[in-house]
Amino acid sequence: MPEHGHRPLEGRVALVTGAARGIGRAYALRLAELGADVAVVDRDLRSFAEVAAEEEAAGGRSTDEAVTGLGRRAVGLTADVTDPGSIEAAVDEAVAALGGLDIVVCNAGGGSGSMADSLPSSATAEHVGTVVERNLVGTISTCRAAARHLRGRGWGRIVTVSSLAGHHPFRDGGYSVYGAAKAGIAMYTRSLAQELGPEGITVNCLAPGYIATGRLSAMFDALGSEQLRDSVALRRFGTPDDCAGALEFLVTDLGAYVTGAVLPVDGGAMP
Repeated sequence: MPEHGHRPLEGRVALVTGAARGIGRAYALRLAELGADVAVVDRDLRSFAEVAAEEEAAGGRSTDEAVTGLGRRAVGLTADVTDPGSIEAAVDEAVAALGGLDIVVCNAGGGSGSMADSLPSSATAEHVGTVVERNLVGTISTCRAAARHLRGRGWGRIVTVSSLAGHHPFRDGGYSVYGAAKAGIAMYTRSLAQELGPEGITVNCLAPGYIATGRLSAMFDALGSEQLRDSVALRRFGTPDDCAGALEFLVTDLGAYVTGAVLPVDGGAMP
């Protein structure tokens, strides 16, 4: 957590996709704590209510309401990153509402179906399309929409989100399409960093491991929590705040000379 009164992002405007709950919500709140005004973008701004633990933690407040409670300006926008027109309209609306754009966090994404649905030898075309659109294409569409507003200002931060699954396969090959899409995000990030670097815009990627959000904790239990924890060097699951701390480094001047990097936030996990 930032020190009391320490607001290195004062005067900056941030946009976070997939920010209604879980890690995305933690990103948005950390940016607000650091002084930024925040555009909260999600398909459903109250999706935290779908998971009891997350609803309890949220106290009934949407992420944009929580940002406002921290004394920052906020706007909540409904958009789907798999629809290029939808995310472009949301980015434009955020810029109009908050007076600019400095920081973009492409957090929206996620898997689909079970491990068996995504075995590399049998994943269907429909499954591939869904997962790639939700992750890789959604990230590219968000960056394309945002770059128009970031360029020409001499400073900017883009942070994409890959995954442990994007650089380590699971033992049985499950979630292969998700892993491939997340690996694609990492490579896209490196390329975008090269393009935008001359304009003072850094582009980096976070790669979370086993992060115990309210929604994922149930999945970890189904897979065997003890075994998963034993595969992590630190012998604990990560928290959304662990991810937010890594984000803080990348979007503030602490990470000013870091670009094109993929930063694991996985406690030293080995799938």
